[in-house]
Amino acid sequence: MLRRFTQRAQKAVLYAQEEAREMNHPAVGTEHLVLGLLREGEGIAARALLNLGADLEKTREEIKNVIGQVGGRQQSSSAEVPITPRTKRVISHAFEEAQLQGVNYVGTEHILLALLREEEGVAAQVLRNMDIRLEGIREQLIQLLGGEPIGDSGGGAEEKGMPTNHSAPGKRTRSKSKTPVLDNFSRDLTQMARDNKLDPVIGREKEIERVIQILSRRTKNNPVLIGDPGVGKTAVVEGLAQRIIDNKVPEVLAGKKVLSLDLSTMVAGTKYRGEFEDRLTKVVNEIKNAGDVIVFIDELHTMVGAGAAEGAIDAANILKPSLARGEIQCVGATTLDEYRKHIEKDAALERRFQPIMVEEPSIEETIEILQGLRDRYEAHHGVKITDEALNAAATLSNRYITDRFLPDKAIDLI
Repeated sequence: MLRRFTQRAQKAVLYAQEEAREMNHPAVGTEHLVLGLLREGEGIAARALLNLGADLEKTREEIKNVIGQVGGRQQSSSAEVPITPRTKRVISHAFEEAQLQGVNYVGTEHILLALLREEEGVAAQVLRNMDIRLEGIREQLIQLLGGEPIGDSGGGAEEKGMPTNHSAPGKRTRSKSKTPVLDNFSRDLTQMARDNKLDPVIGREKEIERVIQILSRRTKNNPVLIGDPGVGKTAVVEGLAQRIIDNKVPEVLAGKKVLSLDLSTMVAGTKYRGEFEDRLTKVVNEIKNAGDVIVFIDELHTMVGAGAAEGAIDAANILKPSLARGEIQCVGATTLDEYRKHIEKDAALERRFQPIMVEEPSIEETIEILQGLRDRYEAHHGVKITDEALNAAATLSNRYITDRFLPDKAIDLI
């Protein structure tokens, strides 16, 4: 039945069954489908509902107000929860909605459109009780879809007019993109932040503020984050992307895009001398012409020597002139050892970057980070993570895993 459902749509249906089981309800109704869509959290349906104020907890409470929570013994987690006839109708309608839009998959948006047809169902009643107009949901979906049938990227579906690029999440090759070559070798972190695909950034306010301060300068405006592996250097850049989306940056950075450039992908497949330089030169020219791109290069030290076949120029030497003239802005990330070994040795390259040290968080800070990430991991694994587990992960990983760093090693334990 769910063969043509995208991964997110399948996840939403599974979450709906879990919600019915946890509430001790005898069958999966339309109301549980709404909870499933919200709990999935990343699809178009979830975004539409969240934009209208229907968060998971509030909706759960309203369902309990409408139909109550059945008491008695909790159903076994392995017990199959049947589906009500109305819910079966909704799933059938979802296929129809997909066909009407001319696509061969069923996304979360099609399930939500199908739910809107069942105006007498519990889901519709619950949403009305929360002052959410059914027509308002439809309008919100149309707005999110941009008037086009767009599928959830989680299921391998393609956005109409936007070829899906499977090499990295958050990467889109738009037909009218100002940076078509760059799009092939990068991920748009600001778009991922807009789509709620990035993990929340807990703490690191000082480092994010410092990055913003350096980026706002007229000259010497390229920060490099230096810290041990796993301490959260990339998270600082994701925090910057989130700040840009939330309009919490100075005017000079407003509307900028943060693109994570993958140098290894750029080098891949370049067999002949000059191919890599040609690719990188095109990327640099696109960044200059776009004028609104901040490039993030993780493992910045790999620039030194990247693509340098016999007689060829490496990435660092191609980028240096543009960095020196302020034509492009770059945020780098590397470890202290690699910085000293590769970047400091090249005085001209070192002058282009302003170092920001990213220290390992304390156990208390790590616990805060784990608490912020808990919801994502609970949703992904379908489990409940207790405060005791978070405390133990931070404390024990710090005590016994000596060759790695917090919070990465604590997250791995969870």
